[in-house]
Amino acid sequence: MDLLDWHRGRLSSRRLAVLVKHLPRDSATLGGIHGEAAQWSVTDYLLASAVDQLAEANWMFATVNRDEDADPLDYPKPVPRPGTHAPTPAPGPSATPPDTRTEQNPSAVELAQFFS
Repeated sequence: MDLLDWHRGRLSSRRLAVLVKHLPRDSATLGGIHGEAAQWSVTDYLLASAVDQLAEANWMFATVNRDEDADPLDYPKPVPRPGTHAPTPAPGPSATPPDTRTEQNPSAVELAQFFS
């Protein structure tokens, strides 16, 4: 297809818009517009979210079943998503320095009471 056909009047603006809208995910145009995010489907985002949730559940389980005097475990880091240069800070204990946190994370005892 020659894009000059649009300029020459042989290709309507509507047809051109439909063709651009339905470009394949791996096209250079979508890669130029959306970057790495163009390669991720809804399924990829859902899988990344599921991995994050499983890591959080494992962290909670390990935190609840640790000795009360043991050092707290680091909160799991989320799977990096396209378009984010730095990982989104998680709401766990290592997300922000202790002096700037506004809410207190639950202790192992509080988590054990919640899940029992």
